[in-house]
Amino acid sequence: MIIHQFYDKGLAHASYAVIRTGKMIVIDPARDPQPYYNFATLHEADIVGVIETHPHADFVSSHLEIHQTTGAIIYVSKLTGAEYPHETFDDGDSIELDDIKLKAINTPGHSPDSICILLQNEYGNDVAIFTGDTLFVGDVGRPDLREDVGNITAKKEELARQMYHSTRDKLMKLPEHTTVYPAHGPGSLCGKNISPDLHTTIGRELRENYALQLMDEVQFVKTLTEDQPFVPKYFGFDVELNKKGAPAFDDSVNSVPKVAYDTVLEKNILIIDTRPNDEFRKGHLKGAINLQDGGKFETWLGSIVGPDEQFYLIAGSESELDTMIGKTGKIGYEKNIEAGLLTPENLHEVSTDLDLDDFKANTDNYNVVDVRNWGEVNGGLLFDNATTIPLPELRERIKDIPTDKPIVVHCAAGYRSAAATSIIAASIKNVPVYDLGEEITSILNN
Repeated sequence: MIIHQFYDKGLAHASYAVIRTGKMIVIDPARDPQPYYNFATLHEADIVGVIETHPHADFVSSHLEIHQTTGAIIYVSKLTGAEYPHETFDDGDSIELDDIKLKAINTPGHSPDSICILLQNEYGNDVAIFTGDTLFVGDVGRPDLREDVGNITAKKEELARQMYHSTRDKLMKLPEHTTVYPAHGPGSLCGKNISPDLHTTIGRELRENYALQLMDEVQFVKTLTEDQPFVPKYFGFDVELNKKGAPAFDDSVNSVPKVAYDTVLEKNILIIDTRPNDEFRKGHLKGAINLQDGGKFETWLGSIVGPDEQFYLIAGSESELDTMIGKTGKIGYEKNIEAGLLTPENLHEVSTDLDLDDFKANTDNYNVVDVRNWGEVNGGLLFDNATTIPLPELRERIKDIPTDKPIVVHCAAGYRSAAATSIIAASIKNVPVYDLGEEITSILNN
């Protein structure tokens, strides 16, 4: 038996392949199915099934494409309301791969239709469990993403109560040696306290996971619903797309139009410039948002840009443009791209550098905008009297920024402040807008 984890750092997403005697099951696949095809070929296996633990909010799955390409059966809970060909997979159902079994366990909490998949070996022993977004290393799935989307909606308090019982009545009763394979790792917005480790055991989680410690249901609901991270704009869109099934990945991203660098762009369409900040600052198109290629590009794109908004996508080279189009496809945003283009020539907008010494000596002469997330802000302001607007809220709250003094923008390391500075500078013209950037780390260390 082979169990293999595929991990996407950009989305902190883990998917899995289980192979037994030449047959392979894929669990929670990412948008691009090619790695699963390659793995099946490497091990001379046929992909016979795809299991979705729930309709994912933070990435687009390739379950439908894998089914259409290989004929693999898609298994999903009957509660999902799936609009693609599938077989239901709920309590009491199992899939046999020769002498091993994959058994469905309904575990509502993160979503009403969440399932976990228990793997039993040829002796009938519980070996591993694929927990989707129900149980993570050090955390459980957040319960507030299905209040308005999906086949079944529920208030976060109700889902938190369901999570209490899913963990206590089902998962916590498994043998302590059972290996836990979750769908997400650190940095995922599907939890608030996920460990850097990418797998665990039931025993370890019983000892270390805050959500599995002794507490009553009321305390659990309070603990689970407070201090959850923000919800990106694209999450509801991806739930619905995954419920329907996404178009084939390569066909979809390859259909994105590419235009010449000297093309006249349509007005009132967003421009997402993915080049490094130092290049962007030397020259960029008017109104462009500097959302740099990086580890969390997909999440920030889907947090700043709504699923119904069109945008131009700029990159510095042909290969970089292809990479960025592919990243947009991971969250289903490739259809939003009006066109992709290489760095244009008419980069007339130049960013002004901050006089760091003056800022340090005369901070009160500036309006400081803190674009960190609320969890960071609630831990304490880095500058007194700063205006706090987390980056995902910034485009809707530009009018909350005072304009009587020059503006200095900061986050915790520089990536978010680069995007935020470009957003603010596109709207506020009567005062300079500066990016504190990576200098925030030196200021904090002194």
